[in-house]
Amino acid sequence: MNWITNYVRPRINSLFSRREVPENLWTKCDECGSMLFHRELSENLNVGTNCDHHMALTPRDRFTALFDNGVFSEVQVPVPVADPLHFRDQKKYPDRMRAAQRNTGEAEAMLVAEGEVGRTRIVAAAQDFSFMGGSMGMFVGNAIIAAAERAVERKLPLVLFSAAGGARMQEGILSLMQMPRATVAIQMLREAGLPYIVVLTHPTTGGVTASYAMLGDVQIAEPNALICFAGPRVIEQTIRETLPEGFQRSEYLLDHGMLDRVTHRKDMKDELVSILRMLTHQPPPVRGDLPAPEDEAAAIVPPKDAAENP
Repeated sequence: MNWITNYVRPRINSLFSRREVPENLWTKCDECGSMLFHRELSENLNVGTNCDHHMALTPRDRFTALFDNGVFSEVQVPVPVADPLHFRDQKKYPDRMRAAQRNTGEAEAMLVAEGEVGRTRIVAAAQDFSFMGGSMGMFVGNAIIAAAERAVERKLPLVLFSAAGGARMQEGILSLMQMPRATVAIQMLREAGLPYIVVLTHPTTGGVTASYAMLGDVQIAEPNALICFAGPRVIEQTIRETLPEGFQRSEYLLDHGMLDRVTHRKDMKDELVSILRMLTHQPPPVRGDLPAPEDEAAAIVPPKDAAENP
């Protein structure tokens, strides 16, 4: 009896009472430190429910929320040479690439897609900061060119969501060459008379800010996003002055004429639809479908007596 009581019964109870509890049920807010339930945070587009802090959002999740019914088609991007400089620091460059691909599930730091936003067809490109800091390498340059070429081919606007720490040092000068390549791609849109809208997210820094991230016809930013070429700490150490509060953040840049709008993430889709339809000379967006009106002649039914005795 002792063997049944002490071993068998607890073993059976443990089998039926076992619960699988995922480790990522909660996310800590970087701004206020609150613990946020992952499902509630995801439904709120990774915006903190307590302090309204805009956390990072992957390009695939952003496109799912942006495009109508979450439907979009990916635009193929030419794949460049894997390791042109045979760069190695603490790890080999290919090893870092494989680790980033494994952690993010994406092939590179930018995703290009085509679809409808509020019944307005667009081409969109978005950087993934979780992929090696969203760094601008040859693939990112190819992605911007592929997005611009698709937009010109289909005569569609281009919307770009930037999030990057700058150029990718493992590709050296080849990474810096993507700045003029991206500028030429945007010039293709200008010559075709197509809108180019940039949405700057946190953070957008370095060579990205010095090129395609600041060349939009309309510059929009998410709240409190860091947007700069050199960071505040570097500037403070260089000029040995204390910078103003909120320096190089979205609201500061808006007040100083560097941006056109600062828009909350939940309002971004409606904002983009209104701007895109305005720039492409389309009527205002349709907010909902109504049944077609009935034919007035068919709606008039003659009285029963009149039908029997004409």
